[in-house]
Amino acid sequence: MEVCAEVKTDMEDVSSKRVSEFLQKCVKLEDNERDAQPKEEIIEVQTLPILTPSYPQTVQEEISMVFNTCAMPANLGPCTRRRREKGSGHDGTSTSLYVDRRKSKVWNYYTKLGDAYVECNVCKKQLSFHNSTTTMREHLVRKHSIRDTLLSQLKDDQIADPDYIAQENAIKRARQLTPENNNQYHTVPCTEPRTDVILELVLEMIFRDLHPLSVVKDKGFGLLIGYLEPSFILPSPMQLSSMLWHRYNVVKQHLEHYLQTAQSIVICAEFWLSQSNQTYLTIMANFIDGEWRRARCILETQQVHENKTESNLGDRLYSVLTDFGLSNKSVFCVMHDSLQDMEMNSSQLKCVYGWTSLCCAAHLLHLCVKAGLEVEQVQEALNAARSIVCYFQQDAKATCSLNSKLEAINKTKLKLVMDTGARWVTTIEMCECLLDLKWAIMSVLEEHPKGTAVVQNLADHQWKLLQDLVPVMRTLKIATSFLREEQNFSISSLMPCIHGIVTAIGQQSEEASGIIKTVVNNIRLELTQRWGILDDEKLLESPAVVASFLDPRFKEMRFLSPSLRSELHKKIKSMLSQFFNHQSPMSTQFWVPNSDYKAEVGEAGNQLSAHKERGPSGQSQSMYDILLGKDPTESMPEIHQQLENYIVEPLCKRSTNPLDWWKNNEHRFPSVARLARQYLAIPATVVPPDQAFAASESALEHRRGVLAPENLDQILFLHQNFDFLESMRNSNENLTKTVHNQF
Repeated sequence: MEVCAEVKTDMEDVSSKRVSEFLQKCVKLEDNERDAQPKEEIIEVQTLPILTPSYPQTVQEEISMVFNTCAMPANLGPCTRRRREKGSGHDGTSTSLYVDRRKSKVWNYYTKLGDAYVECNVCKKQLSFHNSTTTMREHLVRKHSIRDTLLSQLKDDQIADPDYIAQENAIKRARQLTPENNNQYHTVPCTEPRTDVILELVLEMIFRDLHPLSVVKDKGFGLLIGYLEPSFILPSPMQLSSMLWHRYNVVKQHLEHYLQTAQSIVICAEFWLSQSNQTYLTIMANFIDGEWRRARCILETQQVHENKTESNLGDRLYSVLTDFGLSNKSVFCVMHDSLQDMEMNSSQLKCVYGWTSLCCAAHLLHLCVKAGLEVEQVQEALNAARSIVCYFQQDAKATCSLNSKLEAINKTKLKLVMDTGARWVTTIEMCECLLDLKWAIMSVLEEHPKGTAVVQNLADHQWKLLQDLVPVMRTLKIATSFLREEQNFSISSLMPCIHGIVTAIGQQSEEASGIIKTVVNNIRLELTQRWGILDDEKLLESPAVVASFLDPRFKEMRFLSPSLRSELHKKIKSMLSQFFNHQSPMSTQFWVPNSDYKAEVGEAGNQLSAHKERGPSGQSQSMYDILLGKDPTESMPEIHQQLENYIVEPLCKRSTNPLDWWKNNEHRFPSVARLARQYLAIPATVVPPDQAFAASESALEHRRGVLAPENLDQILFLHQNFDFLESMRNSNENLTKTVHNQF
């Protein structure tokens, strides 16, 4: 009886406990139901920063659409829609028959077993559940090392829609957008933002990664999009082409406004071949803006037909400039990368349009090296080296034997390289690899039965020739590394570098063999002729020499003789006088006269007239003139005095960026700075130096070669200019904020 009484008492306690738990759940159920509606309302009005393909009515709205973020209502995922369908009646009113208790991300790893237990989906362990996910979260961290930031940051009472969170995170990762609470952004309503976001991202993928429009018809791409978003319908290439043209026109208008702020523009003309051997001409604009930032924009890419000669290059450039609202006077000079018919083009550019024509430094250097390597003995050694590399590339057994020997000597990272005729940098890499693997290669050729029969090994004198050739070629490679640094992009770094090459390889050949001396003499001869190093008149007319003087790192011009240096200073004075005496009203915005220039007006005296200037101590300057002669600085124009002050300024380190230096010292030498902005804008190469001196074809060169000609111009235009203009806008905004905070 006592046992039964105890059992009855226990049952009553359990029953009482369950009733208490039930009442608590009911209270919590009502609280959740009362709080659920406001939270879902928040989801309805929450916005995502995305781009919309809808066409605004004004240009400002279009520019805002492309270069700023647009706020739109978020698209609810299927999980949220299912919960709403279950929690709302046919009349749209909310019912309390359904409450989704899985508000925490922790429930993605657990299955509920009744009211008191849950089971881990990872290890199948059962845990007790007391209306809290704390124990469940700690189990995931301790036992399975699942430390998802969402698990630690989201509270249990938050609504976590997986589709919504995935969409929001995907957009943020795909595009680094400014927070949506910025009031300057234009808000455009949209009914299906998720579909529009995917459509915009597909378009951006095309011009950012240089894909053809036909990528949307590829089976793999369709399978990927279908898995990630089953309801999304892929656009046709024609629809993408229409969107691409619209985006192109908007960005082009923005670029036109930006180009109008340029003091002067340097045009670069790049000729290149597609994989179908179609010749294209890409026209680029280079300049330095008011904040001393280097700008490089693509204006247009057009086909060059074989039946048309290239003598009309000036007409092509003028047509493109007119299309962007620029006059021919805004162009300072033109740089190209082809010597074919360039004599005719150069004369046309100079006579008709008044443009100076320059050739790409990378192209000229390639021609100089090519002329040096045309020595017969060198060509024989290089051909034998190419045969060895080709043999190992084609024979699998020989390659396996070579790899085994490299593993034994811990040189597995070394690989044989085949050079290409269009890139001389690959020739030195081929020679260096062969010399590093010399003994392993010779051993494999002797051991392999077909080795010596198929390929001829290099003779001892050929190995020696390659060994002596490498230091000379390495000096040239060091020069390209120097020109590839960011602070050396300008043509101002070119002449000191060329003079350094001529001097260095000349010293290296003093104790070399006769063949190497011939190679070095040929290279030096080509360098001196193409850059006019021995022609004083040509040097003084060279924009590269003037640019070097306007670079605070090289203004001493050590590679010039003292007499030639003095002539250069006179030339710069004359340029400054002509430049500022004939400057247009529009060009005066960067020039600020020195306020300290005004001299003190002297008082009337017995020995001086009333208009005479007085010295610092108040004495009339004519008294000093009797002893020391006339002070040259008193009669010197302000712009010439600025030039003299710039000349005596201490040199900067080679690591200094000249644009940064001028940005900080423009107020001291405003007249010289204006001239520097023109000449330092000239790049040393038509394309970026990393691409010009690369050992292999870049991804840009490879991908643009397979694009269809119908949309190639728009894709390359957006690829180069979209991020650039957006970065300029962000820099201007940050500068405005900085100035605002200072005041």
